[in-house]
Amino acid sequence: MYILLIPVSYLLVSLVLSWITVDQINSASDLNQTIYLSTNGVHLDIVLPKNAIEDELLSGLKHNVYDQYLAFGWGDENFYLNTPTWGDLTFANAFNAVFLKSTSLMHVTRYSNKSVNWVEVKLSQEEFQKLNHYIFNTFKTDQNGQKIWLSHQGYTPEDDFYKAKGSYSFFKTCNSWVNTGFKQSGLKSCVWTPFDFGLLDKYR
Repeated sequence: MYILLIPVSYLLVSLVLSWITVDQINSASDLNQTIYLSTNGVHLDIVLPKNAIEDELLSGLKHNVYDQYLAFGWGDENFYLNTPTWGDLTFANAFNAVFLKSTSLMHVTRYSNKSVNWVEVKLSQEEFQKLNHYIFNTFKTDQNGQKIWLSHQGYTPEDDFYKAKGSYSFFKTCNSWVNTGFKQSGLKSCVWTPFDFGLLDKYR
């Protein structure tokens, strides 16, 4: 009976902290950049216009002239590579991602057009630069400072995986990574959230 208190307590605390808003710092007059939030129903990505991405972040990423947007997501390496669809989810993959210290990846997806399902986020140039820096600092680099690409590991021809810093857990999920980036950049965010809807609901 008492074992049920752990997941119930986690859920309740998560919902409360997701509901509490950390306000955006800048005034509306400063918001001259636009980015987007994308979700597959569980996992959030940060979508940036490619022509506005700073050089240090764009350097070393695969892209071409037709790509207009790059979406960035973070997560557990084993889960990313071995669970391309929810139908591939196994107990072992889920358990390892949540409870065991493991390596992580950045997932970068390229888009030629904006999706109607993306949620728009307005921000200032300073906030945009901070968010670029946050994403850049999540990439693990080699001894030459280059991003580490996993050759031919993407799900489609339009996405790629790169080595990343950090380890996934109940307390640091793919969605809390996005939320932390928003918070550190001075954007409206949750106190903490492991869910995609925590941040999405603040911008819809």
